[in-house]
Amino acid sequence: MSEERAVGKPSPGIRLSDVTLQLESAAGPVNILNGVDLEVAAGELVSVVGPSGSGKSTMMMVIGGLERPTGGMVEVAGRDLTRLGEDALALFRRDHVGIVFQNFHLVPTMTALENVAIPLEFAGRPDAFDRAAEGLKAVGLGHRLTHYPGQLSGGEQQRTALARAFAAEPALVLADEPTGNLDGKTGEQVIDTMFELSRRRGATLVLITHDTGLAARCDRTVRLLDGRIVDDGRGHLVTEAA
Repeated sequence: MSEERAVGKPSPGIRLSDVTLQLESAAGPVNILNGVDLEVAAGELVSVVGPSGSGKSTMMMVIGGLERPTGGMVEVAGRDLTRLGEDALALFRRDHVGIVFQNFHLVPTMTALENVAIPLEFAGRPDAFDRAAEGLKAVGLGHRLTHYPGQLSGGEQQRTALARAFAAEPALVLADEPTGNLDGKTGEQVIDTMFELSRRRGATLVLITHDTGLAARCDRTVRLLDGRIVDDGRGHLVTEAA
């Protein structure tokens, strides 16, 4: 279990209510999410586990406003994302959400400093490069500011991606298998850095992982199966579909 943190009962940073997502295919409609209900408190660190195809990444995309649900309510940081248009969603993500992907998604023709500065520049921050430099120093890469992704190791690339995700001090950080392309020792260092940044800045963290040991380091673990939450990590088990 993770260490105790001094929090009371803050309003949920995330609230999903009866969220469904259905996609069309050549064989007919496919239900990806099937009535998902979930609350995550502001500042909570939550891991999400389940077999491939259970809906983990889709749920993360819905929480981040990158995928629109077919039905239900998605509330993040007090905003109902289902009521926002595409432009408003883009601004919401810019100001409130940081995302860490398994494949880093760094721009190969930009230095580490430039990659981290991107979201800050989009936000119109005049101190974008100063803040980016501080972010890289915070993840131990103050000596790699002018290096390009191809000149960095896998662990250094992922730490650069972490610095970018946390650059604008988002209320919510979403991480989808962030250590999937790293060896065990390097992945552990990256995760230690991510947890430290999350706790230091009070960010809510939703972490998708197949690593049960890593999942156990979070405040609680949510389990998905066939697009449904079967265990919310609070002792609420769902044994069959409603």
